[in-house]
Amino acid sequence: MTQAETKDAMPKEDLSEWVHEHVFDGGSERAERRTRLVMWITLATMVIEIGAGWWFNSMALLADGWHMSSHAVAIGLSALAYAAARQYARDPRFAFGTWKIEVLAGFASAVFLLGVAALMVFGSVERLWSPEPIHYREALIVAALGLAVNLVCAFILGGAHDHDHHDHGHHHGHAHGHEHGHHHDLNLKSAYVHVLADAATSVLAIFALVGGWLYGWSWLDPVMGLVGAVLVAVWAKNLIAETGKVLLDREMDHPVVQEIREVMAELNVSGANHLTDLHVWRVGKQTYSVALSVVTTDAALTPAVVRQALSVHEEIVHTTIEVHHR
Repeated sequence: MTQAETKDAMPKEDLSEWVHEHVFDGGSERAERRTRLVMWITLATMVIEIGAGWWFNSMALLADGWHMSSHAVAIGLSALAYAAARQYARDPRFAFGTWKIEVLAGFASAVFLLGVAALMVFGSVERLWSPEPIHYREALIVAALGLAVNLVCAFILGGAHDHDHHDHGHHHGHAHGHEHGHHHDLNLKSAYVHVLADAATSVLAIFALVGGWLYGWSWLDPVMGLVGAVLVAVWAKNLIAETGKVLLDREMDHPVVQEIREVMAELNVSGANHLTDLHVWRVGKQTYSVALSVVTTDAALTPAVVRQALSVHEEIVHTTIEVHHR
């Protein structure tokens, strides 16, 4: 019998108990559908607002329109991220799943927002130095249309946002009695922030146009452009901080880390165990991976014992445990 035949004749072991997929976050089809719908609505409104802004010579309206164009790109990026995360979910090249594709899209959207804020500042300052006549009545109509569209889009994305919260409350209840609060779908949140920022600049544009039309305050138009730019920059900064934290795996101050330490302390009744290494990082909206090392003189402590003790924390979905006996 050849070596190959001998290998084939050997009984195949069932390793299914130890083998698992690395799909930790399935994504939300509802959020993806709604994001795609909002992208098309935003694109259509963007074309109308930019055209009307040039025609009626309103900086606030132009800022709103160009601002909306960046939202169309960013929201399209969010929709693309959902599709990519789903398509590559079982690609072995992604060691801990594809959820961070969505977070990366959120980060890119936030950078887009910062760029928009800079353009708004530039355009508004330019208009302050060289003011031009504004067709207030026509510009107000289009600004009101932009606001209406933004509110509709916010409602569409808000529904998916609430549904996302409900799902996490349902699927990730903690048997140990600790609450960590909700972790948002950061990709959905980035799209939502874009729409809210656009709605805010629409409100500012309307305020500026009404002030200019009724009281002749033509300076109010570019000033509101500057106010809008500051508001957008603040939202962008917060979103960059949130998504950047996930992308850089800065999770070691999260409550789940302290809970893991508490579990290890409960196993250390005799004082024989020493937790020498601990790494925790997020692999989904509310799911975490853990790698830890323990040095012990307790012969009864095994990786299986540690894994069983950690299993009460449902948000821990992947564990790599080393136990060194001395």
